[in-house]
Amino acid sequence: MDGFSIVLIVVGILAVMVLFAGVKTVPQGHNYTVERFGRYTRTLKPGLNIIVPFIDGIGRKLNMMEQVLDVPHQEVITKDNASITADGVTFYQILDAAQAAYEISNLEQGVLNLTMTNIRSVMGSLDLDELLSNRDEINSRVLRVVDAAVAPWGVKITRIEIKDIEPPRDLVDAMGRQMKAERDRRAVILEAEGQRQAQILKAEGEKQAQVLEAEGRREAAFRDAEARERAAEAEAKATEMVSEAIAKGDVQAINYFVANNYVKALEKIASAPNQKVLMLPLEAANVIGALGGVAEIAREAFGGEAPRRNVPGRPPSTRSES
Repeated sequence: MDGFSIVLIVVGILAVMVLFAGVKTVPQGHNYTVERFGRYTRTLKPGLNIIVPFIDGIGRKLNMMEQVLDVPHQEVITKDNASITADGVTFYQILDAAQAAYEISNLEQGVLNLTMTNIRSVMGSLDLDELLSNRDEINSRVLRVVDAAVAPWGVKITRIEIKDIEPPRDLVDAMGRQMKAERDRRAVILEAEGQRQAQILKAEGEKQAQVLEAEGRREAAFRDAEARERAAEAEAKATEMVSEAIAKGDVQAINYFVANNYVKALEKIASAPNQKVLMLPLEAANVIGALGGVAEIAREAFGGEAPRRNVPGRPPSTRSES
């Protein structure tokens, strides 16, 4: 092998070395920074990239995907001097590879320290009850503060979540007793309210019943008075008719009027509740005889003559006149 062949082989090897040194492949989700003699020049995107061999070099290899950073447990003193233990998780994403590579030396440590500090600051400004019930508000407040702090680093904080808040055991027991007492108080209030409502409804029902009963009595009294009025009107009409008959000299009307009232009087005497035994030495013939006597009186009063009638129930006289 002559010297020319050796030179060609060396040149070929150098060309391959230059090719491999100048061609860079960046995987998806990553960015590489390019440094020329130690100074940042540009950023390589995912795919095939070409740099100047032996002059440009790869500086930092950064993951541009969203990443998760665990926040360890830490002690926090609340506004009402309650000691709790809290931890969380932070989601962040690099937006500018150059800033993330050259604005801070340890990006993860910086994000972690900022998150822990602001968690203590936000939780320390709240009471324990607010701390346990307003976890979403705590997350949003910490997120705003940390995101504004890491903006110069080319990083975006997407989410910060508080995972666990652990009060001391004695405080948990006291909270349990407080919750039980509050629920007992609510139960007593609800029971009293139910009893009050039941009494109100019962009183309303009784009132409505009394109103309906009074209206019923009023309606019954009205109808009873109306019936008595009509009966009185009928009695007055009958009396008027009898009076007119008497004025005209109708003896039969007088007999009917007297007999009718006589029978009614007997009915009242017989139906009286304080009468147990009724003994009357009266006969139907005596009643008819009384009617005949009334007729005689009426005939004398009007000066008329009336034919003699045999009274029913009394046998004709068999005595002979002399």
